[in-house]
Amino acid sequence: MAHLFSSTTTVPRRDMLPGLIESDLEPDMIASLYGQAPVVLAGYLISAVVLVVLFHPVAPPALLYGWAACFMVVWLARLVGVQRFRRHPPTTPAEAHSWATAWGVSAVASGAAWGLAVWLLYGFGETVHRVCLILIVYSLCVVSIPLLSTHFRIFIAFVSTCFVPMVLRFVYDGTPQGVGLAAVVLVIYGTTLMTGRSFRATSDKNIELKVRSEHLAEQLQREKAAAEEARAAAEQARSVAEQARQAAETANRGKTQFFSAASHDLRQPLHAMVLFAEALRQKNRDPDVAQLINSINGSVDALEGLFSELLDITRIDNGGIDVNPQHQGLRDLFARLKLHFEPAAFEKGLVLHLLGGHHHVYADPLLVERILRNLVSNAIRYTEDGGVLVTCRRRGGRVCLQVWDTGIGISEQTLPRIFDEFYQVQGGRRLEAHHRKGLGLGLAIVKRLADLMNAPLSVRSVLGRGTVFTLLLPPGRVLLRGEVDPTVKLRPAPVLTLEGKRIAIVEDEPAVLDGLQVLLRSWGAEVHGFETIHAVEDWLASQPPVPDLLIVDYRLPEGLTGVDAIRVLRQGFGRPELPAIVVTGSAMTGHETEAQQHRFHLMFKPVVPTKLRAMIAFKLGLRGSA
Repeated sequence: MAHLFSSTTTVPRRDMLPGLIESDLEPDMIASLYGQAPVVLAGYLISAVVLVVLFHPVAPPALLYGWAACFMVVWLARLVGVQRFRRHPPTTPAEAHSWATAWGVSAVASGAAWGLAVWLLYGFGETVHRVCLILIVYSLCVVSIPLLSTHFRIFIAFVSTCFVPMVLRFVYDGTPQGVGLAAVVLVIYGTTLMTGRSFRATSDKNIELKVRSEHLAEQLQREKAAAEEARAAAEQARSVAEQARQAAETANRGKTQFFSAASHDLRQPLHAMVLFAEALRQKNRDPDVAQLINSINGSVDALEGLFSELLDITRIDNGGIDVNPQHQGLRDLFARLKLHFEPAAFEKGLVLHLLGGHHHVYADPLLVERILRNLVSNAIRYTEDGGVLVTCRRRGGRVCLQVWDTGIGISEQTLPRIFDEFYQVQGGRRLEAHHRKGLGLGLAIVKRLADLMNAPLSVRSVLGRGTVFTLLLPPGRVLLRGEVDPTVKLRPAPVLTLEGKRIAIVEDEPAVLDGLQVLLRSWGAEVHGFETIHAVEDWLASQPPVPDLLIVDYRLPEGLTGVDAIRVLRQGFGRPELPAIVVTGSAMTGHETEAQQHRFHLMFKPVVPTKLRAMIAFKLGLRGSA
């Protein structure tokens, strides 16, 4: 950019301006001139009408209307010229020059018509008629300044043909008053010319600035093109990496689409399990059975949480993941990690050790487990000889969780980027195929999860010798048998009574349909379940009583949806406001718009019974029951 304004930059000088106007700007200037013509002609016509109306009572009709006929000939000729210009606008300076000449001739003819009006009509009427006549002609000259001053010769000709006949007429009058008035008009004439000249100078400066800006823009484009050519070689060198990144993004989108499409079927058994477990709780009040059901629900909730996070990891950045810290021991977590990763380590000839499981931390157990799973998985992937060590120990007032490996290591230049999305560690040597698995999201997820828990995460590495990741967590404490963690908010299951309430269910999965019916009946409701919309239509034909609530699955057989089922039931009962809940197994369906349009609430499988109970209470207006 420094040489953009050097001596080699061809920025136009002021003495180059006339040539530039003729070659570059004249078509635009003429187009602007003719573009304003309709307004100008309209003003001339209105002025002529006012003049005729004003002098009609005092001037001879033959003289007045003779002038009006001459004026209309000139006016119509200019109007025809404007129409022709619109059909055939100039594209070259030569054509623009021809149109400018035509405009000049018509402007002079128009000015002569106004000058002739003064010559012919000045002697008739009272003083007010003469003053109005002079003001009309003078106003037209003043208005022409911004329009014609850019074409100064045309401007001089127009103003002269207006004022000179006026001056001669006053002198011809032969009275001292007429001579004085002629002198005043001469002063006004000169002032108008100077005003036009000043306006022309200002216009020239603006045009010069425009030309300079255009040439600077062209020069900048040339400089930019040169810079782009200079960067082409470097861009070509990075193209392979860019293609790999795009391939990773494509693979990521494909994975997301796959999980979205498969989520409905994957969530169905979890949903049914939760419903049957809650129904069992209603049937059996034994404390041991209740504890088992709580364990089942807890396991399903954990699995659902992990599954949902895998489906939509972007919720981390959007603040969609809640952090629920609690006191926990690491022994069970280390046992699950060992059970999961020891076969993979054994297959590669590595040793996997986990030490320090007797420590306790105060953190979200799901997030901690997910972080350790990512770190251990990476450690095994990038280690070919030696082993992986997971340790836990106290460091000051924190619990220090570390994952060590004897793998390929990370260079100092690469370390600052390892937590970036879609970035994979190169390690100073060509990666094998199994090293390149994944999209480079693992460590980015780890960093975001650690930040959510306000847990410091750091990394040290020696190229060719190994890497250690360190996660610092608050210490926890051991919970005594039967003690409840006071930081975990537990609420007793509210009692929902649905005695006398009718609920219609449309669900194509038999296990889920049975589970819902059992659960709702245990709450006292009268339940009618259907697997298809055809079955619903057959039921409607028997004229059943109107249900209080509809619970429908979104995806139904024959390509139909829960929205179709709601429409059929509402129309069948003649109740467009019949409350409805739509349950879906896909977390990425985006049905919020449909929910607003068709007035239903949306829930995602597996539906936790407490949430279902709260939603039913809300839809039925049972305040205080759930």
